[in-house]
Amino acid sequence: MTEIVHTPVLPEETIQFLAPRGRGELMVDATLGEGGHSYAFLSRFPDLRIIGIDADPNIQELARERLRVFGERVHYYCGWSQDFFAEFPGGVKRPDTILMDLGVSLYHYEQGGRGFSFRKDERLDMRIDTGRGISAAELLGRLSEKDLADLLYRNGEERYSRRIAKAIKEACSRSALTGSAHLAEIVERAVPPHYRYGPIHPATRTFQAIRIAVNGELARLPDLLEAALKVLEAGGRIGIITFHSLEDRIVKNFFREKNKDCTSPRETPIGRCGGYRAVRLLTPKGIVPGEDEIKSNPSSRSARLRVAEKVLDEDGL
Repeated sequence: MTEIVHTPVLPEETIQFLAPRGRGELMVDATLGEGGHSYAFLSRFPDLRIIGIDADPNIQELARERLRVFGERVHYYCGWSQDFFAEFPGGVKRPDTILMDLGVSLYHYEQGGRGFSFRKDERLDMRIDTGRGISAAELLGRLSEKDLADLLYRNGEERYSRRIAKAIKEACSRSALTGSAHLAEIVERAVPPHYRYGPIHPATRTFQAIRIAVNGELARLPDLLEAALKVLEAGGRIGIITFHSLEDRIVKNFFREKNKDCTSPRETPIGRCGGYRAVRLLTPKGIVPGEDEIKSNPSSRSARLRVAEKVLDEDGL
């Protein structure tokens, strides 16, 4: 099989905003994937250390191989980033930088074998961590037609959510829906002809919506951002790369709220506003790829980078 290497998006922009500003800094790559961003940072900054986090042990093994040349400068955590930050021990060095690339790695689409892509016929799983939760096929079997339609509209902004949900549930009533190619075919048949030949594949939003639900991507994001900000060193920077409007809206609103002055009691925990502005926005409108990057890496076209700097508060947190 030909090796397919994921190309990190916005690499130069990410380095521009998240480059170390001192010696011996610690960075957390909270969505390690195949290690593309980490490789770029470690190559550029020889004093930098990184903790790489990923919930998929298979893709983390690819990152370990890719980053092996950097030796003990890289450490790994296999699990969800939210759990890592929640379990972060006191009394140890906090990260100076946190990076989260919320996109799904090319590995999952091309080599994961879990039904992330509608262009292949694979088992309909879609879990990043196959040891937790239920598969996409199980989810589709359990949801009612109404709940499925609501999910497709909420997570995928799919205009034909009700027609697609009806067709999926009718297919499930005849036999178990287990393959990604079968699901894509059902969606194609359910939508109007003009929708089948639009700029994106008609099943794109459906697959996105189901994947988000299976992995709890939107549900876990607010708590993940809160936990990461709490752990981040004062004066440190956090950068988030989003790929669709739903997650970008959550990140944008989170940073905006943390950038506001408020009058909550001082004992209110960091990240929930405690009488001070928690972050300073460094990219108010976000950073998007240029034409050259989109041309060389089409998957970057919807990416947006938002960066904030944690403000030192009176308690020194």
